[in-house]
Amino acid sequence: MAMTLRLPDDLDAKLTERARREGRSKQELAIEAIRDAQDRAELKVDDVLVELLDSDAEILDYLK
Repeated sequence: MAMTLRLPDDLDAKLTERARREGRSKQELAIEAIRDAQDRAELKVDDVLVELLDSDAEILDYLK
């Protein structure tokens, strides 16, 4: 799916330089960054759920 991403000039310059240095496209780097951010967000949610289940185990057992 196509998408236009408008970046501030400073961020675009950093992305352009990194892409040049690594021999990769800016698109490839942007996709990687978005995937990494999504993975981190999902891990945080999973960690919170595990913590809640652990801390509320007694209450959850009682409600069964």
